[in-house]
Amino acid sequence: MSKIVIDARESGTSTGRYIDKLVEYLHKLKPAEDIVLLTKAHRMDYYRKLAPGFEVIETPYAEFGFGEQVGFKKQIESLHPDLVHFGMVQQPVFYRGRVVTTMHDLTTIRFKNPAKNPIIYTVKQQVYKWVNKKAARKSSVVLTPTEFVRQDVINYTHVDPNKVTVTYESADFINEPAKAYEALTGKQFVMYIGRPTPHKNLERLIDAFALLQKTIPDLCLVLAGKKDSLYEAHEKRVAETGIKNVIFTGFISDGELKWLYQNTACYAFPSLSEGFGLPGLEAMVHGAPVASSNATCLPEVYGDAAEYFDPNDSGAVAEAISNVINNKTRAEELKKRGYEQAKKYSWERMAQQTLEAYRRALS
Repeated sequence: MSKIVIDARESGTSTGRYIDKLVEYLHKLKPAEDIVLLTKAHRMDYYRKLAPGFEVIETPYAEFGFGEQVGFKKQIESLHPDLVHFGMVQQPVFYRGRVVTTMHDLTTIRFKNPAKNPIIYTVKQQVYKWVNKKAARKSSVVLTPTEFVRQDVINYTHVDPNKVTVTYESADFINEPAKAYEALTGKQFVMYIGRPTPHKNLERLIDAFALLQKTIPDLCLVLAGKKDSLYEAHEKRVAETGIKNVIFTGFISDGELKWLYQNTACYAFPSLSEGFGLPGLEAMVHGAPVASSNATCLPEVYGDAAEYFDPNDSGAVAEAISNVINNKTRAEELKKRGYEQAKKYSWERMAQQTLEAYRRALS
């Protein structure tokens, strides 16, 4: 019987949601293979309850560290696996066993992060570029979340196209009861949830909102997500330019997020680069009409269920949002299409396709 080790160190993070869902639905498939999960101490109990049929082993080795390259490599080797699945590009690059790697996107190699030391970040970015190529070339199978990323990976790493497989992800309905965000009760608002890193393009969304306010002065813009130095920089800019009705929520509960999705006039997603674009799909699941960037994979994932715009043009962003919030017929059409589009994606199918990829790699 084959032994498959899954690197689940990212479990519990936004990036790790992919691995958590993979483990959940892979367990339901009852694979004949022995599955071993390597995760951090605080996620051990979570996995033992989620997947009692899988072996769960603690690993102390953090991502992006020296210990990962030496200690984590030795730990994996001590388990004598037939196959290792790394759910991200970062991994022990000189591990010589059979490997499947999930490459979510190439965004990090193309965008800077102003919150980081520019010299150190540039050096790390160059290393990361090499790691992407190394990981892709040494993997028996490479998994990507969209066809766009598949082609991007092939073009960037020059690997055999036959070993790169698309396994689409999915979005979940929030089961927690909706909880009103009091500051927005009775108000019309446009929303975004997620990180504020440069490729998310929030500066142009804010500029587009300022244009919208000229004709809809009471409209609010909600930017939801845990506050960090980048969100604080956006908040400072909004204050300095005098743009009104921009609400930075900081961290919100699942119940509050559900309420925002269900009550927003438009979910706006201005990103310049995505691997899958989960937030927009999650918005569709909850009945929000979506206005989205037309960049990278987003038209592939959202199909005809979004109002698209050029993310490099604030005026185009404003026009697309206006087309949604000022046209009830269009908004209702997008809601209905969004529901249908979201139904096309399935975590169960993703897990089944991943298991098939494991077996292909083992053969």
